[in-house]
Amino acid sequence: MKPASDNSVTSGKGHAPAASGAAASRLKLAEATLNLQPAKVVSAVVIAGLWRIAEALLLAVTSALIYWAYLYPQIGWQPAYALAIPAITLLAIITLQAFETYQIAAFRAPLTHIPRILAAWTLVFLMAFTVVFFMKLEGVFSRLFMGTWFAIGLCVILLARLLLAIKIRSMTRNGLLDRRTAIVGGGEAAEKLLWTLQADRQSDLSIFGVFDDRFDERSPDVIAGHPKLGNVDDLLEYARHARLDLVIFALPITAETRLLQMLKKLWVLPIDISLAAHSQRLRFRPRNYSYIGSIPVLDMMDKPIADWDVVLKWLFDKIVGSLLLVMLFPVMVLTALAVKLNSRGPVFFRQKRYGFNNEMIEIFKFRSMYVEQTDATASRLVTRDDPRVTSVGRFIRKTSLDELPQLFNVVFKGDLSIVGPRPHAVHAKAENRLYDEVVDGYFARHRVKPGITGWAQINGWRGETDTEEKIQRRVECDLHYIENWSLWFDVEILARTPFSLVQTENAY
Repeated sequence: MKPASDNSVTSGKGHAPAASGAAASRLKLAEATLNLQPAKVVSAVVIAGLWRIAEALLLAVTSALIYWAYLYPQIGWQPAYALAIPAITLLAIITLQAFETYQIAAFRAPLTHIPRILAAWTLVFLMAFTVVFFMKLEGVFSRLFMGTWFAIGLCVILLARLLLAIKIRSMTRNGLLDRRTAIVGGGEAAEKLLWTLQADRQSDLSIFGVFDDRFDERSPDVIAGHPKLGNVDDLLEYARHARLDLVIFALPITAETRLLQMLKKLWVLPIDISLAAHSQRLRFRPRNYSYIGSIPVLDMMDKPIADWDVVLKWLFDKIVGSLLLVMLFPVMVLTALAVKLNSRGPVFFRQKRYGFNNEMIEIFKFRSMYVEQTDATASRLVTRDDPRVTSVGRFIRKTSLDELPQLFNVVFKGDLSIVGPRPHAVHAKAENRLYDEVVDGYFARHRVKPGITGWAQINGWRGETDTEEKIQRRVECDLHYIENWSLWFDVEILARTPFSLVQTENAY
């Protein structure tokens, strides 16, 4: 575990008065926010998965080359080897996984894991020879082939691991494998947690600061060398700027009211939230815990889409988005021509909206209003027979053809998904109140990337949000989508979208 270079301090005096402590923390928070670097964190789970695939290919190719160089000139092609090579390769990957050699710590220090790799690789061939013996296949498989594959395969694994270690260490130095972390809580519990994390040299946590609602002698300004940057309200904004991955609560589980109040504020963030259990007197069964290094934690909230799910959703967006762009291109050309002929002005309309993590994005639409009356902030909702909307604009809004240029956002800019909560304009209102004023926890819908279509839209909550109930129902659908996301859920929503477009009573 290492402190974030911009935020950590090595000394400081706690026990400051409450007012001055709060002021000092906010100054540190402002300085830390200015020094933040963009997050480019790579998932350790994805790296491990990709390496399993790479190692399997290396072993299979190695065995195929040995077969081609030694056996093929003598016996030609034998189906038995076509079955044995993939089977032994798969068994090797499973065994190496069982021996815990597919962890970042193992990748970073391959020499210390040579005994495990050797044991796993040897066990694989012992099992293979056992199967050959009991099935009386001694005359089918060449012992020289098997022995050569064992020796060369082991060398290939170790050499590849050494090359991987160089890359992993480089990524570690550049912070690409860090989990950006904040600690909530002060005093003895937070200090003990921080010292324990710092003692773990294999930890991938990078501590970006400590936050606590208390500014008195119970919670000093500096804890275990880390500055207290503010309270939980400050953390809410800081987490978005820092792109935090994890928040750990260092609070006693008996502080239920305080814990719930903080969770209510933080649950809108796209982060993991855990409660450290290392100092809890109340003990659960070991399987109830997960571990961060040697620290047992209770997982309270997880990122809705993480690790391989991010990869799957990215592939879905790029592949499906590209196909839709090609298929719908003639329709888009005709729509653009109609917009251009109907009224003067540009074909496309750009609008600022909230995206993932509350970040501002710019989406593309076909212009549906007269150019001098366009409303970039959506401060005034479009209503039935709105005089600002052109005749072509009414048609393309009802049929959602005006949304088609957002495929450019999906395919080229990457700030939209095909499926997700619809991005709302910055100043959109319901009954003259901003959406986040109407719905408690409104920004929780921004824990995932927004989409062109979504669960709310296919359930009839598209178009005008002139009442508070409509935006509340839309947000409820968005949160249901986030909590229940799967790739098949995206496929279902996409398949049902054309049928939902028939419902045009709220689309003006």
